[in-house]
Amino acid sequence: MGPDPQDPWALIRRIHRPRPYNSPSVPSAAVPVAEVTDATFAAEVLGAEGAVLVDVWAPWCGPCRLMAPLMDWAASEYDGRLLVGKLEADPNPATRDAQKIQGLPTLILFRDGVEVARHEGAMARPQLKAFLDAHL
Repeated sequence: MGPDPQDPWALIRRIHRPRPYNSPSVPSAAVPVAEVTDATFAAEVLGAEGAVLVDVWAPWCGPCRLMAPLMDWAASEYDGRLLVGKLEADPNPATRDAQKIQGLPTLILFRDGVEVARHEGAMARPQLKAFLDAHL
């Protein structure tokens, strides 16, 4: 049975359906990415010893959704050297504004509670690896 001739977008939707994050091409994370909020940011990020990568994102942001599997990868790949957290921008305006977030996604790397690096915009795995390796 082919696509509905009355719906010209049916075939495109079928072909370009998003692949779930748990598909074989995207390994699932053994180490979870922590949810960070206004209430927990100070303790979990600023009060943490060692390195913490915070992904500031929004569900309506396409590039942010592309970065989600990379955050899972970073949490697993750098387990023991790096904690990874994600902060949803819209429901957490106090932290978003305090961290001067201008665009999404924004990655902020903290070491012992101090910001050491920041990147605004999506990136591929090799760029994320280079970003982390340069600052860890």
